Amino acid sequence: MQLRLILLIVVFASVTAAAQTTVTLKDAIQTAVVNYPSIKAKKAYMRAAGELVTAAKREQLPNVNLAVQQDYGTINGTNGPLYGFGGLAAASAGPSLATQNWNAAFGALYLTNVNWEFFAFGKYKERVKVAQRAQETNTRDLEQELFEHKVKVAAAYLNLVAGRQIARSYEKNLNRADSIRTFVIARVKNGLVAGVDSSLANAEYSSARILLTNARDKEQEQKNILAQLMGTNNNEFDIDTSFISALPGVYLDTTSEATLHPLLQYYKSRIAVSDEQTRYIRTQYYPGFSLVGLLQSRASGFKSDYASNQNSFSTDYWSGINPNRTNYLFGVGVTWNIMQPVRLSKQVSAQRLISKGLQEEYNLADVAIKQQLQTSKSKMSNALANFKEAPVQVKAASDAYHQKSVLYRNGLTNMVDVTQANYTLIRAETDRDIASNNVWQALLLRAAALGDFNLFEEQLR
Repeated sequence: MQLRLILLIVVFASVTAAAQTTVTLKDAIQTAVVNYPSIKAKKAYMRAAGELVTAAKREQLPNVNLAVQQDYGTINGTNGPLYGFGGLAAASAGPSLATQNWNAAFGALYLTNVNWEFFAFGKYKERVKVAQRAQETNTRDLEQELFEHKVKVAAAYLNLVAGRQIARSYEKNLNRADSIRTFVIARVKNGLVAGVDSSLANAEYSSARILLTNARDKEQEQKNILAQLMGTNNNEFDIDTSFISALPGVYLDTTSEATLHPLLQYYKSRIAVSDEQTRYIRTQYYPGFSLVGLLQSRASGFKSDYASNQNSFSTDYWSGINPNRTNYLFGVGVTWNIMQPVRLSKQVSAQRLISKGLQEEYNLADVAIKQQLQTSKSKMSNALANFKEAPVQVKAASDAYHQKSVLYRNGLTNMVDVTQANYTLIRAETDRDIASNNVWQALLLRAAALGDFNLFEEQLR
């Protein structure tokens, strides 16, 4: 029985350990890049844009039509004009007889037609360029999405690390409050201190438990946010907090420009698409030169002397579909709708205005990124200053708390002084936990402003 119980404990421990897999910051970023739905969507859009480039290139291929037609019917003809609106008229051909007759036989048409617009003043090339620019825009959009999401995941991970550190500080605070409470209760029972001290100690212990519960609740919220950004429903994982204790090796790099920022590159690609669209519309002002080729064979059950002898026909199927007349045709032509410049001139004007609007959007993003660069510099400087001050604050607060505790144990001070010293200590410990995290957050902000996530990622161990 004991052996079975031991085995169950071992199995449960192994399952728990497997469930609580440690996910590093690099692991979280990689998982998010692979799993997050919006990134998958951007990748699909980029592949679709590539297919549209191929489709635009194939627009330059000639039209090659093959047709086979086999019919059965009469061939009464009549003198008079005929126009086949929408292809709805029959193309029966025969002699114009004095009266209607119902002689019918099989007939067939075999047709190969080639039509190639071989020169159109660059229209097809510009269409391909528009598709290529659109593909580039989708690629830049994907790069921007990847960059932005990496920053989001890193920020969420750092927030979770901060939540874990604060929870640990509140655990220490709870242990101190419990230690003081135990000591105070013992002294109250022995009549050495007033009973109100035990009430204060119990209140501080309860407050410490509430603080710890709230901290753990915030930590779980941050873990849920991180899991969502990773594109997974499993939040049963642990995190690595070891890297946060060491400062990153790079604080402020010499780069002050963000011209290669993914967001700016995305806006540039949108402007390029609009400009290329303008050029494509202008190519439609001009005529198109075409080559045509035709090979046609016809078959008919009506004989060549049918006009003079209406009995000279055969209703045999094979006789009617066997081709006996063939024609070919080659030609070159030009078509030009001279009203196209009038129709399209306003489209060109509108497209130019769209390009201007996109340029202003680019300028707005550029200004925002430059301001973010300035902010990141001050954030890093302030974070480093606070990091240097935090140990001094913790040391002083810890000494003060230790002093007040010793004085209280010797009856030389009151419980209020101990409580106040504990407040100062927990605040100092919290500031210390946040200080190093803020340095990493400032570095992440710097990387986000420069558009270079490697600046942050290369500092991870």
